[in-house]
Amino acid sequence: MNQTNILLESGTNELEIIELYLAQPGEGGLAENAYFGVNVAKVLEIIESPPQLEPCDSAAHPSYLGVIPLRDMVLPVVDLSVWLGVTRAPSSHEPILVTEFNGVRTGFLVSGVTMIHRVSWSEVEPPSRYLADMPGNCITGTVRLGDHFALLLDLERALAELNALPNEEPESIPAPSLDDPLRVLLVDDSTSVRFLLRRNFEAAGFEVEVKNNGEDAWAHLQGLKAEAQRLGVPAPRLLDAVVSDVEMPRMDGYTLTKSIKSDPVLKELPVILFSSLISKGLLHKGQSVGADAQITKPEFGGLTHQVRDMILERRGAAGA
Repeated sequence: MNQTNILLESGTNELEIIELYLAQPGEGGLAENAYFGVNVAKVLEIIESPPQLEPCDSAAHPSYLGVIPLRDMVLPVVDLSVWLGVTRAPSSHEPILVTEFNGVRTGFLVSGVTMIHRVSWSEVEPPSRYLADMPGNCITGTVRLGDHFALLLDLERALAELNALPNEEPESIPAPSLDDPLRVLLVDDSTSVRFLLRRNFEAAGFEVEVKNNGEDAWAHLQGLKAEAQRLGVPAPRLLDAVVSDVEMPRMDGYTLTKSIKSDPVLKELPVILFSSLISKGLLHKGQSVGADAQITKPEFGGLTHQVRDMILERRGAAGA
């Protein structure tokens, strides 16, 4: 797949998604399609599935189909329908989405791919309680595409379920002895990531506020801005840092960062982007909106330490 048309400008609150579908057996033998979406930035290419690709009896998870050769590498392949708990009507020439995020390349077998859509994050609604209870807590939002809805997939959860991502223990960082505690705002739409982040930061002695999308975080920051103005103090006196995901319903992390850095009162707040999308090829996106640091999501172990050091360094510079 040619990625030259991928949206490059950051802070527009837009994303491009590849629409895919799983064909489910319907009445009279006719297939009914269930539609899903994946961020284009995570998809390297689309290939045709080799024949007789079947699950391994010894696989740790029933969705794991083994590995296939792809040029100079071997590609692990996951049956997306099995992972989602959806019955798929098999057909010939099924595609595999070759993805890369968190530094890991994985193939996902689907029934078909339709087209690429450009949408605004404001059009993406958080999943309903029913969708949030799907296997693996795997849906991050819903969006209307023409005459139907598509469910946006959290593919990182698939890798976590397949033990491709570590389940980190809290960092062993001694809480600093400070008269003024360290305060952080954590923004992520993933329940599991919010849990891990809160656990790690609280274990390190931080006061933690958590929001599950950029829009709610921005509303919270507007309240903090009003309080800072009322007290006549800089915003960093009330909050030390913002740690935000990139992909979130309603407002993404790039737009949240751009909004913070464009605000005369909030612009001095350090913003750290923490996302599976962060790679050498995409660092320019965070840089263009003024992010102070960008850390990829497998690096749970170093995040708290880096944020603490950044805050203490800034406090030291402000007091010098």
